[in-house]
Amino acid sequence: MASKKKSWIEKLNDSKDLPKVVKLTEDQAEKFGGKTLAIASPMEVYDLMNSVPKGKVTTINNLREANALKHHADKGCPITTGIFAWIAANAAEEMSKEGRKKTLAWWRTVKLGGELNPKYPGGAEEQAKRLQAEGIKIFRTKTGKWKVQDMDKIVYKVAEAIEL
Repeated sequence: MASKKKSWIEKLNDSKDLPKVVKLTEDQAEKFGGKTLAIASPMEVYDLMNSVPKGKVTTINNLREANALKHHADKGCPITTGIFAWIAANAAEEMSKEGRKKTLAWWRTVKLGGELNPKYPGGAEEQAKRLQAEGIKIFRTKTGKWKVQDMDKIVYKVAEAIEL
């Protein structure tokens, strides 16, 4: 008998024995640029994303940096941070559909260089619409990707704002 597929909210709340800090092998340390790697829980990524104020955006790399700082590690995991941001975005949309009034403003988390995330709910177009509603200017590149205009002026450095 097939098991029931987990909802996004269930995935968000499944900590998977995380967070944790792992010591890296020599090869891994060279690849990641440090000796230790912090792996956040999905809920930690949600909370970091939730700290971004209206009119600002942050990046997955900023979330990674904040997670590393929080756990006294050299680096934050790029893979799990990206996956957990995607889970957080979808869980927030699921919460909205359930009628919850205040949920995560997932659209404020963008990819490196201000690129919008086509894997978020509704794709990059929906993310662009929500960012524009907050007064953030968006443009399309020649290759058709959506990006935040003047990213350097509105980026929110999560690591500088978290309390340890």
